[in-house]
Amino acid sequence: MADEKILNNTSTSTYDEDNIKTLEWYEHIRRRPGMYIGKLGDGTYDDDGIYVLLKEVMDNSIDEFMMGNGKKIEVTITDQSRVSIRDYGRGIPLGKVVDVASKMNTGGKYDSQAFKKSIGLNGVGIKAVNALSTTFIVESVRDGQKKRVDFSMGQVVKEYDLEETKEKNGTRVSFTPDNSIFENYQYHDDFVINMLKNYSYLNRGLTLTYNGEPYKSDNGVVDLLQHNMTEEALYPIIHLECDDLEIAMTHGNHYGEEYYTFVNGQNTTQGGTHLIAFKESLVKTIRDFYNKDYDVSDIRAGITAVVSIKVQEPVFESQTKTKLGSKDMAPTDAQDSPVAGITIRQFMMDFLTEHLDNFLHRNPDTAQAINAKIKDSESERKAISGIQKQAREKAKKANLHNRKLRDCRIHLTDEKNDERENTAIFITEGDSASGSITKARNANTQAVFSLRGKPLNTFGLKRDIVYKNEEFYLLQAALDIENGIDNLRYNKVIIATDADVDGMHIRLLTITFFLQFFPEVIKNGHLFILQTPLFRVRNKQKTIYCYSEDERDKAIKKLGNKPEITRFKGLGEINWEEFREFINENMRLDPVHMKKDDAVKGLLEFYMGKNTSSRQNFIIDNLVVEEDLVEEENFAD
Repeated sequence: MADEKILNNTSTSTYDEDNIKTLEWYEHIRRRPGMYIGKLGDGTYDDDGIYVLLKEVMDNSIDEFMMGNGKKIEVTITDQSRVSIRDYGRGIPLGKVVDVASKMNTGGKYDSQAFKKSIGLNGVGIKAVNALSTTFIVESVRDGQKKRVDFSMGQVVKEYDLEETKEKNGTRVSFTPDNSIFENYQYHDDFVINMLKNYSYLNRGLTLTYNGEPYKSDNGVVDLLQHNMTEEALYPIIHLECDDLEIAMTHGNHYGEEYYTFVNGQNTTQGGTHLIAFKESLVKTIRDFYNKDYDVSDIRAGITAVVSIKVQEPVFESQTKTKLGSKDMAPTDAQDSPVAGITIRQFMMDFLTEHLDNFLHRNPDTAQAINAKIKDSESERKAISGIQKQAREKAKKANLHNRKLRDCRIHLTDEKNDERENTAIFITEGDSASGSITKARNANTQAVFSLRGKPLNTFGLKRDIVYKNEEFYLLQAALDIENGIDNLRYNKVIIATDADVDGMHIRLLTITFFLQFFPEVIKNGHLFILQTPLFRVRNKQKTIYCYSEDERDKAIKKLGNKPEITRFKGLGEINWEEFREFINENMRLDPVHMKKDDAVKGLLEFYMGKNTSSRQNFIIDNLVVEEDLVEEENFAD
């Protein structure tokens, strides 16, 4: 009978000319913004859509500078919401201002003579900003004349006549992201400043100002590397460059590998063909120089490097341009291009074979330091090889996928799927909490790893502890990061513990594990803390979950009539039906960030070392006493 109903329902559906719809370009962008800017968000994370909007406009100004036009770009953001970007390049041709801002696949970058090595190529980015903004104003100044056009959500509101002006040549774009799409958004200074600093590092001679504060780099990618390093370098930074490639690199005593890669100034956070080529070329050059068949992992252990390459007509794997797909430096038929038809791999190999080899011959102290680091890594690797074998056998007996890890369907089927970027793993403690999350999760993309009690404090311990300690080895195996994070199985690694003292302790011990052995998981933005509600405020009509006392107070006022108030002390108190509200696509996550000032060794030594008295004094001096629960209940009454 059920099958008959399905067949009958199918037969009554219609499909004719009226079902075919043609959307205006701005309607499509507004309906499917993810296709154009990757994600939405409210500005809490540095890859949220409002920063992509800023970047799309910035990239056009950067392209002008790269072509030798204008040495200053001014960025202003007022009220954390209204953006203005003014460059001093050539300015958009005055008769094409409307087309450039509102006609898809229209732009100057199809002409490789006007923009030889630009970031944007398809004429899409600026249109996406236009369509996703309630106000979008573009002004172009060329040779004493100015053209202005005002838009709203992609549509022209007013086109002004040409006017005489004494302003310098260039373009000003002002926009306000649509609050109905980016709900309750605001720009955070730290993320904007970090973006502008990266632009300055990659474009020596360019001055960028943010609300009047200037940012400029004299040493390029060397400054960028120093800005991102949180461990002391074992030798002075190696800096190599030519017209189309710039590399800065050094080694530290940290575990793992850290790479910051760029294509035409675009931060390719997911790497791509240029990063693969660098890794391969580095290994070959080092082996040839020392005439030793060193293991790949020993050569790259503890490396931190910046790779900035310029490619003509690059091909990225998405509109957000986070991964390079191009194999060639420039198309075979590219006119006046000395690298036309040369692969990125061959270009990188030739460059390092010559320049890195020459550098090591001229700097024997650095060559000796690199050799010593490789041998140290080799010794440690060999020392734990037997322990690794035992750990793998133990893991088989522990039945990882049944006892500790409840994997997600995408990885269980091992099918290629666009949703792999949405994968996440919750690291939680205790049967009750892990059981609730397991029942409530999206089994297609969300996995659960269950800890047994409090993990070991790994501060000061060697890498062999990862293989001796069953909990950590199974966690490493679940994430598949034994050989680095290139194979990291989940885009988000989420620590989900209670908000009490024990939960905070487990959280700290878990973060210590990553800082000690896999800091690149944190530096590459993969580690998060799950926020779960502290209060549930409800009456017969509505339920509101609150993550702070302030939210609770507002909920009480909103519901009125003495609502029922529940305080959650742990994840186990939240049933799995409720949990669905907290781990969906809108779940609240606190990213675990690291800055240059956050020296890993110093951080761990203070918070996890044996300096009990100084840490005790710090806690006492910074102690915040929470309201007594009885007082809270009295307030609610």
